[in-house]
Amino acid sequence: MNLNSSLFHTNKNRLSRILHEDTDASKQISQELINLLPTGKLQPIIIVCIGTDRSTGDSLGPLVGTLLSEQTENDASPFHVYGTLEDPIHAMNLQEKLNEINKVHANPFIVGIDACLGKLKSVGIVQIGQGPVKPGAGVNKDLPSVGNAHITGIVNVSGFMEFMVLQNTRLSLVLKMAKTIAEGIDEAKNLYQAKPSVTPFTWTLNQEKTL
Repeated sequence: MNLNSSLFHTNKNRLSRILHEDTDASKQISQELINLLPTGKLQPIIIVCIGTDRSTGDSLGPLVGTLLSEQTENDASPFHVYGTLEDPIHAMNLQEKLNEINKVHANPFIVGIDACLGKLKSVGIVQIGQGPVKPGAGVNKDLPSVGNAHITGIVNVSGFMEFMVLQNTRLSLVLKMAKTIAEGIDEAKNLYQAKPSVTPFTWTLNQEKTL
């Protein structure tokens, strides 16, 4: 859980904010994600969903992971999903899971997904941009940064007794946001095609001219 919506390393010019209730929110998320994914080289796309089902406010990541896993259960997806309600990624196993991902996947492009707290007027906003998310930064936990890109959802208000705020976050809001994010990632998965890393070599045979 990233308790502050600004506590991740990113180029602010590449940060997009999308209201989850917008009619085309999932499409916006899809397009923004595709813009961030690598081109010119083939890399496995790893979706790392961070959080725990023991706190409603912090369950955004595992809910997204579960929804994505259900959608890709019988699908040869170019995306690989880690972190679900059944097998969550949280503070206690984050480094272990990252080590596992780097062993299984060569040169992965990782998209970190996490919940965060922010200003009252920002609740319900999905943020997507370059750079990693920093789980636990808001509670002074020394956890590794996650992702070449990130998607975060502002689920409640920060500033006072954050853990109590998380425990009292409306699950209905978190679930709606998770569905929107999962739909956006699924659309991106269907649209995304990595361009070949080597430009095809073309040549023509010039016939010798005879008089």
